[in-house]
Amino acid sequence: MIKDCSKIFIFLLTLVMANTNYGQQLKGLVVNNDNLPLEGAFVYNLSSKSHAHSLENGMFIINKTKVGDSIKVGLLGYNNNIVIVERITETMRIVLAEKSFQLDELVISEQINALNTVAKLDLAVNPVNSSQDILRKVPGLITGQHAGGGKAEQLFLRGFDVDHGTDVALSVDGIPVNMVSHAHGQGYSDLHFLIPETINNISFGKGPYYAKEGDFNTAGYINFATKDYIKESSISIGAGQFNTIRTLGIFNLLENVKRQNAYMALEYLSGDGPYESPQNFNRLNLFGKYVLYTQNNDKLSLTASHFTSRWDASGQIPQREVDAGRISRFGAIDDTEGGLTSRTNLNLGYTKQISDYTTFKANTFYSNYNFELYSNFTFFLEDPVNGDQIKQKENRNLFGINTIFSTDSFLGGTPLNIKYGLSLRHDISNNNELSRTINKTIINNRVKLGDINQTNLGTFISTELDFGAFTLSPSLRFDYFKFIYNDKLENKSKTQFETKSVISPKLNLFFNANTNLQWFLKSGIGFHSNDARVAVTNQENNILPRAYGVDFGNIWKPIPKLMINTAAWYLFLEQEFVYVGDAGIVEPSGKTERLGLDLGMHYQLTDWLFFDTDVTITKARSKDSPKGENYIPLAPDLTLVGGLSVKGNNRFSGSIKYRYIDDRPANEDNSIVAAGYLVTDLNANYSFNNITLGVVVENLFNTAWNETQFATESRLQNESQPVEEIHFTPGTPFFIRGTVTYNF
Repeated sequence: MIKDCSKIFIFLLTLVMANTNYGQQLKGLVVNNDNLPLEGAFVYNLSSKSHAHSLENGMFIINKTKVGDSIKVGLLGYNNNIVIVERITETMRIVLAEKSFQLDELVISEQINALNTVAKLDLAVNPVNSSQDILRKVPGLITGQHAGGGKAEQLFLRGFDVDHGTDVALSVDGIPVNMVSHAHGQGYSDLHFLIPETINNISFGKGPYYAKEGDFNTAGYINFATKDYIKESSISIGAGQFNTIRTLGIFNLLENVKRQNAYMALEYLSGDGPYESPQNFNRLNLFGKYVLYTQNNDKLSLTASHFTSRWDASGQIPQREVDAGRISRFGAIDDTEGGLTSRTNLNLGYTKQISDYTTFKANTFYSNYNFELYSNFTFFLEDPVNGDQIKQKENRNLFGINTIFSTDSFLGGTPLNIKYGLSLRHDISNNNELSRTINKTIINNRVKLGDINQTNLGTFISTELDFGAFTLSPSLRFDYFKFIYNDKLENKSKTQFETKSVISPKLNLFFNANTNLQWFLKSGIGFHSNDARVAVTNQENNILPRAYGVDFGNIWKPIPKLMINTAAWYLFLEQEFVYVGDAGIVEPSGKTERLGLDLGMHYQLTDWLFFDTDVTITKARSKDSPKGENYIPLAPDLTLVGGLSVKGNNRFSGSIKYRYIDDRPANEDNSIVAAGYLVTDLNANYSFNNITLGVVVENLFNTAWNETQFATESRLQNESQPVEEIHFTPGTPFFIRGTVTYNF
């Protein structure tokens, strides 16, 4: 198979040298009223029917163009502009004026990715209100928090309990969020360093079909891009129940400076939560970004951020104690849990137009990351005297670079786009620790302690052949890993290492039946890596288990103001086999398969009222277990998210959003059930002069719900025998907070 894939890779690579024969081309630049470049604008020659999209720097080249042709340029959220070509030899500058978004103006065949376009516009219509809301912008994704607000959220997507990121790849401006070989668990993804108001765009894809995405891209990927500029500075102060405070300042640092933008943001949060033992939670975020455009429209950006957080937590409580009335839903068995974490990021980005047909994009990054978490899941099961509290700790330095070349060419007479690139990531995690502790202060026993060095080198090539109504996209990815682990608990420090590589082919087909109906068939192989402490034990078949996926569906606008997307899909994993940081052990679960149906709907009822909903139906089963004992714990088989959003006359905006997850198996034979829930949130904002008043209500109908829950075997201090049952973290009850924002 590797030989065959290598031949395919070489064949695709030779396409880079394909014959270039464009004929007459027109170069252009698309900008907004502030003379800043606009990416993704659709450029269409009304005479020759040729088309193109503007790049990140606003540049485009459109073929088959001559003097006198009419060029139409459009981008959702902006007025269309039609210009007449007067000269071919000069770069045409086209200005688009911003306007309110109208769904009936969206033409599916003009979009690079229609679902991502709608997600970006949804972000403008209905802004993110908290860090937990960030990931909920991805259709069908549900999150849960179970450790005092400072721990990374638990994720659910496409029948996966993703835990904290094992099967969804996340990044911000090209910086990976997932932490490999993390002290708490593989793929741990803490996104709390991202300030919601700095987000410009969310791009995502479900399934392992994207050559640019590597490790953890099995259920999907999510990439966030921060704003290159802000229109105005602002200061916001908010307060609510449970001693909640949030302050935010965003400041434009370079006003009226040509070709340069800079801003900084500062966020502070604190709160106690609804728990009987206060969370004493606080978080501080600092973010700054500088962007420079050269005379040639090359783009240079420098981003720096720092985040720190600490919290106490009540942990997951056993259902039996609540049922017996010995503790309330917001009580605790062990309230000494909690943690602290920090992350500092530096990111340098560069985009260059190498030639008329080739662009180059790169970013190089550095992160310093610290993590310390105290948990107690089983109480007195393992140690009936001191209890089962554990400490997970690490200090990490993360280095890396991503590069992408994009070339437009022709293969014969067929338009061809080729993207290829190289990425390198190197993690150094020192004193990666799992210890049994007493009251956070005394180390009772060290279970794991060692240093991890992990390197991932990846390269990919993807192509798009445009046959008119059909687009064929074959691609290939290659990843190489080296795992090094120095075990400090051996009598003599023992260094172990292992190397492994994987080839991941993909093949996608798109068919535009008309301008507003696109069918797609996606297929591909992805993978998720396992913890270095597993890899160095030479378990060859379990280091980089593959995921095999296929999607068939469409994106359709049956009427101008309604967009529907559907997908029937299947995903097979060779092994769900991950390091369980909570216990310091490895739990293989064997081969698994998931099949499901996604259905999404976006409907603009009026100029100011929007409705959206996304449903995912999934059947998730283990392949290696007998029927009736082959359920995948916590894998949801039905999720529903959606709501109504209002975007008024630049004064009033708001939304009411709901999320639903049904009852689901908590263990392999479905004898323990994790209860489902329906939760509704509301927010409203009103602006006048330079002031915006806002209110956010979480859990509008005060539903008693379990935000996260697990089937856990535990023993209390007064019990002689352990009990396996649901342990849960209660969801927030009715919670209201208000904000005042001043723009200047």
